Amino acid sequence: MSKLDSKPTGYRVISLEQETPQQSKETDAEIIERLRERFEILDDMTKACKAGKVRAMIVSGAPGVGKSFGVEKVLSKHDMFADVANDSKFKKYEIVKGAMSAIGLYSKLYEYSGEKNILVFDDCDSVLLDDLSLNILKAALDSSKKRTIHWNTDSRLLRSEGVPNSFEFKGGAIFITNINFQNIKSKKLQDHLAALESRCHYIDLTIHTEREKMLRIRQIVGDGMLEEYGFSTEEHAELIEFIDSNKKRLRELSLRTVLKMADLMRSFPNDKWKRVAQISLMK
Repeated sequence: MSKLDSKPTGYRVISLEQETPQQSKETDAEIIERLRERFEILDDMTKACKAGKVRAMIVSGAPGVGKSFGVEKVLSKHDMFADVANDSKFKKYEIVKGAMSAIGLYSKLYEYSGEKNILVFDDCDSVLLDDLSLNILKAALDSSKKRTIHWNTDSRLLRSEGVPNSFEFKGGAIFITNINFQNIKSKKLQDHLAALESRCHYIDLTIHTEREKMLRIRQIVGDGMLEEYGFSTEEHAELIEFIDSNKKRLRELSLRTVLKMADLMRSFPNDKWKRVAQISLMK
């Protein structure tokens, strides 16, 4: 971690998982189609960000449902094209994870300030929950033709890194977060996030309820997520049904849990994997 990064004080964010009346009326097939469409739009929007046609977007959804995977897959494909073309100017993005201070954010934006550069903040919610960081992001993503960011306090750290006190930002940003913006309880934070949201495209992947998470799991496993494990059709069905029947006891209902469960099924014979899963993955 760079010496410019440190953890700021955050806010508590409350997440709800109750179905709305409209959600409860949807059939399973309708929910699966809705989720598939959202992820296809996420891929298209990521391509538009990389091409410089879309300035910024916020991607919101439950943890472990494939938000980061979709974005990274699209950007890495662009990297592959850059390698083939031997043109490094098209190969300019970074995925930032973990905590980041305001001064660290300012420095990172400077590093990726060129056209068609992309910064992806993956579960880096400290930049969304800190006043100073939010003000920097609002300047970076402003709707004006020229976006100039200023750091008005003298900083030895910035000088040592060769970062100027102001610069024009021409790049883009993608925020991947578990925060459901509609469930923020802090009025102050609501106002700040609303200002950021007004500068970004906001994609809610609409995976918040237990039912939606389970249907997403069935969809992705059905699309071949576990092919490398070599499971039979019966083993696939057994694994998914075991997860479904125990979903309320799992520490996390997510694609990550599916992979952990698949590892256990491959590692332990007969039904022993189920007992190991009960001990290691359930409350």
